[in-house]
Amino acid sequence: MTEGAPRVSSLEIRPATVADVPLIVALIRELAEYERLSHACAATEDALRRHLFGARPFAEALVAEVEGRGVGFALFFHTFSTFEAAPTLYLEDLYVRPEERRRGVGKALLTRLAKLAVERGCRRFEWSVLEWNRPAIDFYVGLGARLLDDWRICRVDGAALTALATGAQRAT
Repeated sequence: MTEGAPRVSSLEIRPATVADVPLIVALIRELAEYERLSHACAATEDALRRHLFGARPFAEALVAEVEGRGVGFALFFHTFSTFEAAPTLYLEDLYVRPEERRRGVGKALLTRLAKLAVERGCRRFEWSVLEWNRPAIDFYVGLGARLLDDWRICRVDGAALTALATGAQRAT
């Protein structure tokens, strides 16, 4: 949408249900394409169903609907701050379909998550953003987020994760 697009009047933000899994997977694939990471997207309905709604859920999701159409989602989970000895809320992914952007959907999702964080006694609400994604960075900063220049994300995955888990990692 263009700058100044009309706000969505029929917007609903609600907790995801198992019936939303196909929509969420479709939105995840759209997000992966937008972030130029389609090659890394291995999300399936079965895996998402198991990890969001199985015996031990690892994450939660919110769905944004406009006139009953799913137009966005936020997937999040709790972490814990040892320094504050308190829970935190971590937003793994937020995505709004391009045609619904600049209409308040993303802000509504973030506002709902901030409210959940406060209600659940979380001291922080955090997420990551790709360095090249200037529209998202500007949006987040405009909502009061600050970028932490002194922290870097560390990741161990694939063969390196297996090696670390088995004690077979290479010496440095």
